[in-house]
Amino acid sequence: MIGLKTANKLRLAASYLVLVILSICALYPALWVVIASFRPGKSLYSKTLLPDHFTLDHYRELFTSKTFMFGTWYMNTLKIATLSMIIGVTLTLLTSYAVSRFRFKLRKTTLSTILVLGMFPGFMSMIAIFLLLKEFNLLDTHMALIIVYAAGAPLGGTLIAKGFFDSIPRSLDEAARIDGATNFTIFTRIIIPLSRPMLTYLALTQFVGPWVDFIFARLILRTKENWTLAVGLWDIVSTSQNSNFTLFAAASVFIAIPIIILFIFLQRLLVDGLTSGASKG
Repeated sequence: MIGLKTANKLRLAASYLVLVILSICALYPALWVVIASFRPGKSLYSKTLLPDHFTLDHYRELFTSKTFMFGTWYMNTLKIATLSMIIGVTLTLLTSYAVSRFRFKLRKTTLSTILVLGMFPGFMSMIAIFLLLKEFNLLDTHMALIIVYAAGAPLGGTLIAKGFFDSIPRSLDEAARIDGATNFTIFTRIIIPLSRPMLTYLALTQFVGPWVDFIFARLILRTKENWTLAVGLWDIVSTSQNSNFTLFAAASVFIAIPIIILFIFLQRLLVDGLTSGASKG
């Protein structure tokens, strides 16, 4: 018995040790970026983690420098991410509701197609999308990004949202139909109010994607005034004449703040939506 208790304690201690090591590996880069944003100078390298003295000059430079259009980039990204989130979540919910509640021809084929397409990385289709946007004169526009981000949302969220909708009793739908409710009324008055966790999960994931995307935004956006934050920050450190890493760190802190706030306040709903959506196929 004593040996069993000792083994359990050692196993528990080893588990905590692994968690501590993983936490340090995850938190140290973020801590380094935050501290670097307060470090004087422009260098990436520092002999110590904490600087000799702290400064707010980099945060001031973000909004006062004429070289870096940080405020414009921030608003561009916020607009693109918000509109992509609203349209993308709407498309995902409608698609998920249709495949969850209705039985139609090629339903299983549709689900399989969504599953297969969701496995391919998005950058595989960038050249085809680029040519298509060029034909419609949408290059170097925010509308191009919004359309592509929103149209791709159902590929990533349909199956998870469908699993959540499957967990909602169909008896609620049947009772509403007896009272004369249409499918749209059932969707907006019953399904959506009961889907707050799933809505939270879809909204956050669909917002974060456009917020941090670089590859597609760099391909489509050409003029500096239309850049998003990811493209603008890349420009800050992309050349040897403009390697301002401490300014980059300050901008990164500003970018992370909205995401951190959203995740803190919506963490419970986010976890509930993810686990509930994975409970049924």
